[in-house]
Amino acid sequence: MTTAKKIAARNSTKAVLSKESDTSSPPTIGGYLIQRLQDYGLKDMFGIPGDFVLGFYGLLEDSPIRMIGCTREDCAGYAADAYARIHGLGAVCVTYCVGGLSTCNSIAGAFAEKSPVVVISGAPGVYERRNDPLLHHRVRDFGTQREVFEKIAIANADLHDPLTAFREIDRCLDAAVRYKRPVYLELPRDRVHSPAIAPHSPLAFERESHPDALKAAIGEARERIAKAKQPVILAGIEVHRFGLREQILELAEQNQIPMCATLLGKSVISERHPLYLGVYEGAMGRREVSEYVENSDCLIMLGAFMTDINLGIFTAKLDAQNCISATTEQLRIGHHHFHDVLFEDFVNTLQDSPIRPDAETIEIPKRQVLKKSKSTDEDAVTIQSLFGHIDQILDDNMVVIADVGDSLFASSDLTIHKHTEYLSPAYYTSMGFAVPAALGVQTADKNLRPIVLVGDGAFQMTCMELSSIVRNHFNPIVVVLNNKGYTTERFLQEGPFNDILNWNYHRIPDLFGAGWGFEVTTLGELKQSMAAALAHKDAFSLLNVHLEPNDISPALERLAEKMSQTL
Repeated sequence: MTTAKKIAARNSTKAVLSKESDTSSPPTIGGYLIQRLQDYGLKDMFGIPGDFVLGFYGLLEDSPIRMIGCTREDCAGYAADAYARIHGLGAVCVTYCVGGLSTCNSIAGAFAEKSPVVVISGAPGVYERRNDPLLHHRVRDFGTQREVFEKIAIANADLHDPLTAFREIDRCLDAAVRYKRPVYLELPRDRVHSPAIAPHSPLAFERESHPDALKAAIGEARERIAKAKQPVILAGIEVHRFGLREQILELAEQNQIPMCATLLGKSVISERHPLYLGVYEGAMGRREVSEYVENSDCLIMLGAFMTDINLGIFTAKLDAQNCISATTEQLRIGHHHFHDVLFEDFVNTLQDSPIRPDAETIEIPKRQVLKKSKSTDEDAVTIQSLFGHIDQILDDNMVVIADVGDSLFASSDLTIHKHTEYLSPAYYTSMGFAVPAALGVQTADKNLRPIVLVGDGAFQMTCMELSSIVRNHFNPIVVVLNNKGYTTERFLQEGPFNDILNWNYHRIPDLFGAGWGFEVTTLGELKQSMAAALAHKDAFSLLNVHLEPNDISPALERLAEKMSQTL
């Protein structure tokens, strides 16, 4: 498909969306919001009820949107974030301040990692606010919560005025999808059933690249790629978010360009692809991947945000002069900056036709997989043997969800079979993401079975969301890395503040009256319990895997070795 056709198709899709949603005079603000969420394909929403949002919950109950109750508002935010990463758009609905402010951390993470979540908060009624009463849940003044969300949402609106509320809903939902970041909508409880003052049709927001800027950028990029002796594509998180995987693959395959991914963008393509090198993460990554990328004379970074985690805590060595860097926020080729060029248009146009039509199949470093452990079944489980075994049991219907710490770093070496089947807070690195994320993933696609990798410290923060997982009959396999504390922090600075209480994690199913629990100390017990967990599909399984407090992954060992040379 030519670029012109692709851009036309994208715009026509927007037009169809507007046409399908075009009804005469939506009856209420709340009803219109629900309809517009459905127009964008939303089928589920997460949250906890409260008095200021009960009227809107009543409308949701009568709508096709399924409400998934959670145990905590921050967990609802994590679940909505994970749902958005799988589905394309997520939503969380909570009450005023005590609910909304509790979601701030998870929504901040969604903003940092470009995940489009719609935050809907109830609020005191407009007429209740007369004479400045001290209503419950209020902090400072009635605008405090919205002011907080101005910092962690790409757009926000107070839906108090029926004259503006409908177009404000359109504007914010468009911003969420356009920028792949959270938006905030505050709905006073006495405005849920307020009708439109005048007929309203959904607004269509069009964007297009400046044709001359696009032409100039493509010309320079193609020239550099054509001349390069060792070009490499570094695919990042925005390739996930904007659905550009097929275009990246076509660009790589028709020009025989090797590909790698950032840690945040891991699983952007199948890691079994013959052109795939691995995850690039500076000194934390495999040496052969780092050397190949850093020696490239044309590094094509597409949708990649180079954070300190992606750069192996700033141990990476990338020469900006040799880089083509394209994201939704900037386009830079060498030291030339281009403006008014849409990321999608740049990628689509770049792969329209071969750049290196005579390119021969090139030799790339053979991707190493995690080695099978030489340990016997009687040996104690280690990080290396644990992740080596997990790598062997992964299949096409599994999604790996890695929490923060060595769960994240060790999982970077796993081989993900298909695209978008690895989720982690690899930039914002907020502990406690993984368990509620499993709820979001299986709500979005029940056929995906999550393998949840979570340290004991992170697990203790949000483990009660297993209650919601039980209620909804989901079946993730939760692997708790039980090293009695915060191992990554021990790696940075040892101290008693890194120790936590050792729970009998495998007994948690007894609390919920559902699920299976296994206590694992040896490799043989790991194999047996994982086999049983894979066979048990009716509820969640939890593996309490005991590890030595100072046992770290090869990724952390590589980083430690590199950093010791520079200190």
